[in-house]
Amino acid sequence: MNSMGKTDRLIVSLADVGLDSLSRVGGKNASLGEMIRELGGVGVRVPDGFALTTDAFWLHLREAGATEEIFRRLDRLDVTDVDALAATGREIRRRIASAPLPRELVAAAQAAYEALSKRYGEDATDVAVRSSATAEDLPTASFAGQQETFLNVCGWDGLDLAIRDCMASLFTDRAIVYRREQGIDDRGVGLSVGIQKMVRSDLACAGVIFTLDTESGLRDLVLVTGAWGLGESVVKGRVDPDEFWVHKETLRQGYRPIVRRELGDKRVKLVYGQARSVREERVSREDRSRFVLEDEEILQLSRWAISIEDHYSKHAGVDTPMDIEWAKDGHSGDLFVVQARPETIHSRNRTPRVEIYTLRERGKRLLTGKSVGSRIGSGAVRTIRTSAELGSFRDGEVLVAEMTDPDWQPVMARAAALITEHGGRTCHAAIVSREMGVPCVVGTGNALSLLRDGQLVTVCCAEGSEGRVYDGALAFDRQEVDPAALPEPPVPLMVNLANPDSAFQTAQLPCAGVGLMRVEFLVTNWIGIHPMALVHPDGIASEDERSEVLRRTRSWPSPEAFFVDQMASGIAVIAAGFYPRAVIVRFSDFKTNEYANLLGGSAFEPDEANPMIGFRGASRYYDERYREGFALECRAVRKVREEMGLQNVKVMIPFCRTLKEGRLVLDEMKKNGLERGQSDLEVLVMAEIPNNVVLAEEFSELFDAFSIGSNDLTQLVLGIDRDSQILSEEFDEQDPGVKRMIASLIERAHKAGRKVGICGQAPSDHPDFARFLVDAGIDSISLTPDSLPGVLKRLARADR
Repeated sequence: MNSMGKTDRLIVSLADVGLDSLSRVGGKNASLGEMIRELGGVGVRVPDGFALTTDAFWLHLREAGATEEIFRRLDRLDVTDVDALAATGREIRRRIASAPLPRELVAAAQAAYEALSKRYGEDATDVAVRSSATAEDLPTASFAGQQETFLNVCGWDGLDLAIRDCMASLFTDRAIVYRREQGIDDRGVGLSVGIQKMVRSDLACAGVIFTLDTESGLRDLVLVTGAWGLGESVVKGRVDPDEFWVHKETLRQGYRPIVRRELGDKRVKLVYGQARSVREERVSREDRSRFVLEDEEILQLSRWAISIEDHYSKHAGVDTPMDIEWAKDGHSGDLFVVQARPETIHSRNRTPRVEIYTLRERGKRLLTGKSVGSRIGSGAVRTIRTSAELGSFRDGEVLVAEMTDPDWQPVMARAAALITEHGGRTCHAAIVSREMGVPCVVGTGNALSLLRDGQLVTVCCAEGSEGRVYDGALAFDRQEVDPAALPEPPVPLMVNLANPDSAFQTAQLPCAGVGLMRVEFLVTNWIGIHPMALVHPDGIASEDERSEVLRRTRSWPSPEAFFVDQMASGIAVIAAGFYPRAVIVRFSDFKTNEYANLLGGSAFEPDEANPMIGFRGASRYYDERYREGFALECRAVRKVREEMGLQNVKVMIPFCRTLKEGRLVLDEMKKNGLERGQSDLEVLVMAEIPNNVVLAEEFSELFDAFSIGSNDLTQLVLGIDRDSQILSEEFDEQDPGVKRMIASLIERAHKAGRKVGICGQAPSDHPDFARFLVDAGIDSISLTPDSLPGVLKRLARADR
């Protein structure tokens, strides 16, 4: 690229600036230049361009005679007076935008634009015109959407107008309020204008990347979002984008760890309109039903994101998660980074505290969408359809809108919660609500038509990635856990976890990993179809059920691939969240009546009088009636360990009655590519049958460790059906006989060189039982996440 000269006072090439140029070209342009200069060598592509410096901005204000008047008006302004704010901002912007640019600036900018056009073989190339304030894109202030961007600008006349409008946007109402709230002096903020070659993503796709999980703040992941068309539709929340999570560490190791994919609705896209304009177009049904990126593109963007984060972290001297915008050119097929800035919410929290919100009661579920954050809020609904209605909003109400606009930020700060019909986790509403700590559910689809003004609702973001809106003001609890303040436990504490949606938040608790991951949750909620119905859809008796199975799986190469991908994703999300800590995945342990309730299941399950001690657990895995279903479970585990590199996953066999059964299951696993000891694979067995204790030494030869299932062990030691209402008072995991069984297993397994953990409910519910386990020499205790802090403190006190 031909440099325009580093000494030019008004115009500078983006390739000639970097992070040390912030006062001269603002945060956004400094960052673009830094990436061009420092990261081009590792393959990060950034569109070419140039910047008008802050000197050019101040020169324009001086020659327009506007400088003193602007700051005099701002000094007198009460930003809480919405009418005065609107009038003041409007007049300031008019003065700046209507004044002609200084002649020397016009000459320099025209020459730079002509040179840029020539490099692309055009007389007047299309460019993006972006604001870049000197207090923008800093680690401590996001300025999300504060100033304006103009796309599809072509020709000098359009560029001249866009430059002046861009300069004027330093004084949008939202920017004025935000600076006042952040304590930033208006006189100390200048604006640079970036002019950058357009990436024709209107013919392809674009989106946003965060180098952490946006809701939990977990640093081990890259979140890539994308939609068809120009990226503004994602940033402003006009669409529900596709979302992809990638695990950083195993990506660095050369694996392909796309741990989760979420297909967005993507109902509209922004494309080129007339000069300096874009227009909205509906997306075809076919395009809405497919992802905007191929796997290799997701991985490439993630690699770039990690390189950008590494570079900025090295420059800052601390870990610096990044917020990045990307675009794909429809002509060349090339990917580009068009913006990068430090993430400003979770990155400020150097010693994270974990907030645990839980509902104390349940109400009617009205809406679902994507949760932003993990909090709960309630209040009366206030529907807002246009900015003219903002004056009706009252503090503590729940703001409901199709999407939010940056100008709404002062009102959003006063809301108990936010609900939008459109948008994803990286849109404006999501970013601002996170920054303000306001619970938010985006992408609900029909909130405006379903909710009415004054209706009391509870907005819950504490139940995983799905945000829920309930009828009424429901009671809830809030617990704050400071991991650094918790004592060391006398034995490793782990968590029981089934729902991947809560994995990233739970992973920040001070625990040794996941002692029990039940795949039944995935089969029920993420798959919803009997595994054998996926292998043999022709065997489904009901034509309607068979059609539904094929409908749900039509986007996959085969119904079996649907099962493998969905189960692998659920396991991988939890394994990535806890990496490198152990995640013990228990193979399926449905009873026959539970399996029969799955879609297509009735054709593949026998009718049993007592399913609790019937055809369940290990007995199914080598039986012809389920062998092919178990093969799918094994394929899912292999995909997580071998393709994604998440070898912290261990597997566990439930309800293994005999040594013969143990050997048959291990043989079946080996046939499906899972061999104990290969690639450090550990295979555990649930100790929930008295025979597991009686033959502890022999089971120790087959398996690497034991995990006590206290519910089943209790029912079989005491001879009580754990589901019996009549005998429920007699069902007691602390019965002396049960405790003696547990103590015997621990002693004998240790002599055989095997560890013993427990993943039953008893330690979570009964502090004395947890103490008994420690005294008996248990090697680990797995608890429900909400009980872990309390149990940890009690054990530590008792140990002193």
